[in-house]
Amino acid sequence: MGCAPSIHVSQSGVIYCRDSDESNSPHQTTTISQGTATLHGLFIKTDAADSIPSVLAYQSRQPPPPPSAGPRRKERREPGASARARAPRCCGVEAETQTSNASVKVNRGQSYSGELLKKIPVYLYALISPSKVQIGPMRLTQDPIQVLLIFAKEDNQSDGFWWACDRAGYRCNIARTPESALECFLDKHQEIIVIDHRNSRYFDAEDICRSIRATKPSEHTVILAVVPRTSADQEETSVLPLLNAGFDRQFMENSSVTACYNELVQIEHGEVRSQFKLRACNAVFTALDYCQEAIEITSEDHVIQYVNPAFEQMMGYHKGELIGKELTELPKSDKNCVDLLDTINTFIKKGKEWQGVYYARRKSGDSIQQHVKITPVIGQGGKIRHFVSLKRPHCTNENNKQLYKSHRDEKYTGDNSQSESHSFKCKNRRKDSIDVKSMTSQSSDAPSLQTQRYSSMARIHSMTIEAPITKVINIINAAQENSPITVAEALDRVLEILRTTELYSPQLATKDEDPHTSDLVGGLMTDGLRRLSGNEYVFSKNMNLSHSYLSVPNTINDVPPCIAQLLDNEESWDFNIFELEAVTNKRPLVYLGLKVFARFGVSEFLNCSETTLRAWLQVIEANYHSSNSYHNSTHAADVLHATAFFLGKEKVKGSLDHLDEVAALIAATIHDVDHPGRTNSFLCNAGSELAVLYNDTAVLESHHTALAFQLTTKDSKCNIFKNIDRNHYRTLRQAIIDMVLATEMTKHFEHVNKFVNSINKPMASEETSSHSEGSDCECTANIKNFPDNQTLIKRMMIKCADVANPCRPLELCIEWAGRISEEYFAQTDEEKRQGLPVVMPVFDRNTCSIPKSQISFIDYFITDMFDAWDAFAHLPVLMQHLANNYKHWKTLDELKCKSLRLPSENN
Repeated sequence: MGCAPSIHVSQSGVIYCRDSDESNSPHQTTTISQGTATLHGLFIKTDAADSIPSVLAYQSRQPPPPPSAGPRRKERREPGASARARAPRCCGVEAETQTSNASVKVNRGQSYSGELLKKIPVYLYALISPSKVQIGPMRLTQDPIQVLLIFAKEDNQSDGFWWACDRAGYRCNIARTPESALECFLDKHQEIIVIDHRNSRYFDAEDICRSIRATKPSEHTVILAVVPRTSADQEETSVLPLLNAGFDRQFMENSSVTACYNELVQIEHGEVRSQFKLRACNAVFTALDYCQEAIEITSEDHVIQYVNPAFEQMMGYHKGELIGKELTELPKSDKNCVDLLDTINTFIKKGKEWQGVYYARRKSGDSIQQHVKITPVIGQGGKIRHFVSLKRPHCTNENNKQLYKSHRDEKYTGDNSQSESHSFKCKNRRKDSIDVKSMTSQSSDAPSLQTQRYSSMARIHSMTIEAPITKVINIINAAQENSPITVAEALDRVLEILRTTELYSPQLATKDEDPHTSDLVGGLMTDGLRRLSGNEYVFSKNMNLSHSYLSVPNTINDVPPCIAQLLDNEESWDFNIFELEAVTNKRPLVYLGLKVFARFGVSEFLNCSETTLRAWLQVIEANYHSSNSYHNSTHAADVLHATAFFLGKEKVKGSLDHLDEVAALIAATIHDVDHPGRTNSFLCNAGSELAVLYNDTAVLESHHTALAFQLTTKDSKCNIFKNIDRNHYRTLRQAIIDMVLATEMTKHFEHVNKFVNSINKPMASEETSSHSEGSDCECTANIKNFPDNQTLIKRMMIKCADVANPCRPLELCIEWAGRISEEYFAQTDEEKRQGLPVVMPVFDRNTCSIPKSQISFIDYFITDMFDAWDAFAHLPVLMQHLANNYKHWKTLDELKCKSLRLPSENN
């Protein structure tokens, strides 16, 4: 091992620490600090060689005494020294250590080792590391805090702050006179200044504070006044005079190092850190000043708070004429739509961003067309505190172009030729910018994509939505500008249609409409009519929240032979669910569920036992109402069977993950749990508790999912989700909820159209190109890469499974048609009995033609949806059944037969 470490101060002011027996090679020398250095307890200035005195003296100070020892002075003299050794002064500031009693002199260019250096602790060489501060997305690095103590004489109070700075790791300077204090502050820009305000005999503390506040750097400095302690019988003086003099805080005289330390640390974490963040805002304002987009910031009450130079150039105002004024005080252009301002205000007050085209009036009186983007800024309390408007000229007409040419000519060029004007109008098609000088110097013949994007977005005057439909309307608006009048008028009618809310729902004809279709669509596609007062419908059935101990198998291998024989055929589309219903005493869901879930590895995915899965299936099935003719556990089992069948198709299987498969099977199982046998419209009209709870929106579908999760998590014995991690659970839960809500019929056409446009059409084009290139697997891979596409597939799958009855074999189709008709008949009977609006009058058991209702249902809901699903999943058997069944219903209708079978079939 080498000898004791040594300190070396180089001629350049770099401090090194090294073992004395090592060579002077650079790779064996550790640089401790360069420039302005803070070692623990050392306050040293080592900036440049010409500014560093030839000798740096470190005077010793004794550590503060323990509280029990009582106050005593801290000697600044080396013991035995005849005269006090002064450290070099920086604006009247003593550079001192707070180490041992030994005094150390360090000459630049010399090295010291041995016993003298053993008296300096190792921690003296540790530098204070800067702290990280975040302001919005901006990450800042804050250097160690600098403190300036202004005390005319050394006393316990100044010592208290001195040692507090040492403890906190702050850089500390002490000034004795007003002149040296101001000089030091202008040199170092300390973040905290402590001024002795206890005695005016030596200097006027308030005058010092005012002189410092008169300087620019003091804007972000916290100034603390040390005031004398008041006795118990004295009234505390007001702090207002101190605040008026420029102080930020007052500190009641207290020489305790801990009290001083607490005060300084609180200031650092409060005012200093806030001021540090505000100081960083100067960079943001600099960026705004040089930004070529016009920017305007207003308060929540639309009072102008800031405009940048680009805004001044665009509008012709000076910022002094705008700041502090309300927007309503400025002249408005008469070229805007009458209700445009109301539309904008309504939108932004909801916290939503608005963008579009707006005409503004310049100071000269000219109107200028602008693309405007207004963004609300949320502040304290979650309220809107500011509005930020970005504006750029929307140069699509000759008036705007000429206006900007004139503005450019006045400001930059003076006399310009006609040819230059023509060049500016026709050639400069880059992104519009208010820096016209830059535009003329950087013009390009090629239009940029950015210009096209902003131009199309800016055409929307009255629409405030941000959706793909907005882009469509933008394109139509653009096409109208240069179209013949007949085409423009036709496009106006197109825009009227696109601006309606029911974009995906076909409109029935008003004349000669089929009452069966009208009633069926009205009943399934609406959330109900206005509720009649005084009529309320409350479920008479109580939810079964406990386990019904049915006779169910312990495992899938324990099922009775007759049931097992039926389940052997469950993978076939022609599987007869009614036979399973009969042999299981109307409890087919548990048996089929165990078989299907085992086939798809649901228990393994959920990490739950088959016992837990069985208990869950039992609880879910117990909460289906067997008294319902259609919406019972047999229907749930039928939908589960169809879902499993679809999941087995190659294209579907290749497009979904295992989690999607599990979510689909669970969603199918629970999708109608606790269904009351009445439609959403009935519940809304009756003012049921569920309709009130779910605000008349997707009432039953919301109830099915909520109750299913409630039943599942209520008891650990049936909680199939208890062993999966939180992230998997949330993803799975959202997928299940989304699929069940997709079965709600009011959004039927929206789901089908999205599937066709996002899945069928792209897939058809990709398949065409892939066949020509000899590749068959790219389509599925592309679908799987987009989660939105997977969501559309899952929605379409459960929708088709839910209403697949017309695609089942004829005997099953007829049975399901009879069951759903009976449920609708019962609803009509109850509506008449309670005096409620009759949602589907055609479903009167005395007059209804079931064949007509089936034809209407297939024509309106089934054909297009299954064509789209078949194009994706390839389902020839289903489509053949659908064609046969449709022919059956048409024949019955032509024969005016109200029964479900032909006379020959009844025999």
